[in-house]
Amino acid sequence: MDPKVEPAREPIFNVPPVVLWLVLCLCFIHGMVVFVLPADQGEALLELFAFEPLRYYSTTLLDGPLPGGVMADIWTFVTYAFFHVNLTHLAFNLIWLVAFGTAVARRFGTWRFLAFFAFTAATGALAHLITHIDENVPAIGASAAVLGMMAAAMRFVFQPGGPLGFPRLGEAQTYRVPAKPLGAMLRDPRTLLFGLAWFGLNALLGLPLFAMPGAENTAVAWQAHVGGFLGGLLAFTVFDPVPSAPLTENEHGGDVQATDDQAPNS
Repeated sequence: MDPKVEPAREPIFNVPPVVLWLVLCLCFIHGMVVFVLPADQGEALLELFAFEPLRYYSTTLLDGPLPGGVMADIWTFVTYAFFHVNLTHLAFNLIWLVAFGTAVARRFGTWRFLAFFAFTAATGALAHLITHIDENVPAIGASAAVLGMMAAAMRFVFQPGGPLGFPRLGEAQTYRVPAKPLGAMLRDPRTLLFGLAWFGLNALLGLPLFAMPGAENTAVAWQAHVGGFLGGLLAFTVFDPVPSAPLTENEHGGDVQATDDQAPNS
């Protein structure tokens, strides 16, 4: 008699643990600020952890120096991503964090994923800082890091065998396909259309007519979104543990064909 075979059990949440824990962390922080802490303590927490350009340019528009000193000048480049304007803002970011972050986490692993999240949040904050010199325009939200995840996913999900490629490989192999070189990706109509659609959506959300409920009077930090996207797009190879795909003759413009040991890093 053949031994009884136990059916495979599917996990309740088919999401990498690091993504799930990050989602729970963002929800916990928002719940504490909105539902638990008194309003004045919530404001004090935001002053300590939100990204405020005036920290780096001026204190003339503030009553005094912001709390946290030099250390806050550093950590707010990342910590602002853990706070959100309202539940709609949080939910919007969580949906796309799960969508894009799942693919990136399965490829990068836990620590690379967390480092990448922090890095793209920081590039988003830097873009916000550069474009709001001496302005009292604090920024919060994980959108820059989420856009960084989207940019990273675009480097490999459309590749043959990738999560959205054809033919698709098995669950383990599909997230290990070599990433498309940056130049080739920027010439791929699918990725260009995908990116343009996303930036178009962000532009619409910046208009009062399409603003998220409860945030009609809140400006969308679209510069931070661009900074996070570019950070994820350009630094992807630094974090990616999978060697990039070699360029083909067509991708070189017909001049040279790269061999496996000459594969570019971008």
